[in-house]
Amino acid sequence: MSGPHVSFTESARRTVRMEAEAVMALEPRIGEAFSRACEIFLHTQGRVIVTGMGKSGHVATKIAATLASTGTPSFFVHPGEASHGDMGMITAQDSVLALSNSGTTAELVMLIPLLKRLGVPLVSMTGNPESTLARAADAHIDSGVATEACPLDLAPTSSTTTSLVLGDALAIALLEARGFTAEDFAFSHPGGALGRKLLLKVEDVMRSGSAVPRVSIDTPLASALLEISNKGLGMTTVLDGDRLAGVFTDGDLRRALDARIDINATAIGNIMTRHALTVDTGTLAAEAMRIMDDNRVSALVVLDDSGEIAGVVHLLGLLHAGIA
Repeated sequence: MSGPHVSFTESARRTVRMEAEAVMALEPRIGEAFSRACEIFLHTQGRVIVTGMGKSGHVATKIAATLASTGTPSFFVHPGEASHGDMGMITAQDSVLALSNSGTTAELVMLIPLLKRLGVPLVSMTGNPESTLARAADAHIDSGVATEACPLDLAPTSSTTTSLVLGDALAIALLEARGFTAEDFAFSHPGGALGRKLLLKVEDVMRSGSAVPRVSIDTPLASALLEISNKGLGMTTVLDGDRLAGVFTDGDLRRALDARIDINATAIGNIMTRHALTVDTGTLAAEAMRIMDDNRVSALVVLDDSGEIAGVVHLLGLLHAGIA
């Protein structure tokens, strides 16, 4: 059975237009009540509990996740389960953000006296400022829309979009108030690309121990080439005793061959690169990558706190670790 002829693209464009208009209508409403909600969440000693039923519940889950990842400890509690034992997840140190387009959702209204008894601050986000939930709240955020994008004005569409946007607005306002940094964000996302860039250090990806190519300054070039070949980094460290004297790289080899030097009679110390680029073990891997890019090199010597060689970090190792 097929319905009347519709233009998919026109329907989609109308939906986007209506939801964009609903979002833009939020801006003039953001004022004292929104600030009061932010103050409540900012001074919450426990966690921000986000709750909602149905589609509002799905939005609430996302808002809780966004808050948690941006510096505001938060989690979702299902209101239906709350009245069957999960109220125990809410403590007097917490605050609650309750989402309901109508503001009269029975499962949420049922929680109001319980939250009041605990002394838990309540922030509501509804489309009806005169609703039961809105009037009971310590701060009410108006997420109302003139009409849903659904042509029947039934399916939650524009209203869920405005709730999502207001949730993001809360999260970002709190993030800025807390001075939340990119490093803080990385700790919440250690498995992501940003986490790798901001948390991974050269000591986590460097070659160390016997994997580090080492020769002394009086080693003949021919022997040094064997060490370079065996360790597979295209370079070797050159030591004067236990201290780094320099490095010898593929570039140094090309220059030596152009000069027609005797590889068996020439000591590596005479043709090495002195003042080698180094980093310490605590250097971020992303910073090591930047140094390599700026200096057009593919490896850096890593020194420990005493200035001795701890390892070598190579471009391929950084790329394999997802630092790019």
